[in-house]
Amino acid sequence: MGKVDTVTKAYMRKNNIFADAFNYLIYDGKPVVDPERLRELDTTEIALPFGLRENEKGPSNDLVQKYRDILKSAVVMQEDEAAYILLGIENQTDIHYAMPVRNMICDALQYGKQVADTAANHRKNDKSFRKRTSGEYLSGFYKEDVLKPVVTLVIHFGADEWDAPLSLHEMMGSQNEKLMHYVQDYQIHLIDPAKLMEEDLNKFTSSLREVIEYIKYSKDKEKLSRILKDNSRMLIDREAALVIKTITNTAIEISEKEEKIDMCKAIDDMLSEREAKGEIRGIEIGEFRMLVKQVKKGRLTIEEAAEDAAMSVEEFRNVTDDMLKEG
Repeated sequence: MGKVDTVTKAYMRKNNIFADAFNYLIYDGKPVVDPERLRELDTTEIALPFGLRENEKGPSNDLVQKYRDILKSAVVMQEDEAAYILLGIENQTDIHYAMPVRNMICDALQYGKQVADTAANHRKNDKSFRKRTSGEYLSGFYKEDVLKPVVTLVIHFGADEWDAPLSLHEMMGSQNEKLMHYVQDYQIHLIDPAKLMEEDLNKFTSSLREVIEYIKYSKDKEKLSRILKDNSRMLIDREAALVIKTITNTAIEISEKEEKIDMCKAIDDMLSEREAKGEIRGIEIGEFRMLVKQVKKGRLTIEEAAEDAAMSVEEFRNVTDDMLKEG
């Protein structure tokens, strides 16, 4: 597992962040999913062939196994009724062009696991199991048994707009409409920073808002600068700051002793430290940022900007590494 995967999973595993994501997706930001009522589950999805007895062993290739990023059970109160659901999150730093199939497999395996676990429980604990109907006996799943709904959410930790298919049908391209009516579809649920508007961001109540907003504008330094300036919400938890640092390659210092990180101060400190080290020589930080902006807009070449900043091209690239990822 790479560093990015480790950091994003650790962050999204926090119950308040996890609940915030699903409250945005399902309930338009209303606090319906309670962080206190979330329980983490094993992310290994294993499906056994239906009908396989508890004491029977099929060939090894009969087993299908897949690993989710995060899976939690939730009890959601709706109109005085408790709904028991399973919520899964898949973190994506890169765009995945087969995500509908990937998620469909994970969800299918989870439903298969529920059927297999229910059947195993009946066979072990129900003394009347052999007296059930042939259909119930063979499947191990009784007529009155029910499955827990599974909702999987994909979170894109990237600044580029997600341009991959959002459904199984989209992956099939242009097909005969009558035929496609009979082909089952599967759609993915996605949080994509590039597509979120300001009103969408305001529906988040945790530091997930600041993480998504920073990623969204990470390639627009002018907009990002305005967001960071005098923004009290940019005092965020350490895990959120670590996600921002890792995903956007922002070279800020994050102390292990501090629980809260002031992102505005951290970025100012980063720039001040570079200036103190002579990395930005004979030029004001504001002027330097202007040169970076001119390069990004194609009005200056890197060579010209480096000359104006009294630097070598290599020095200019090093200083602006986090600002000019594409450069």
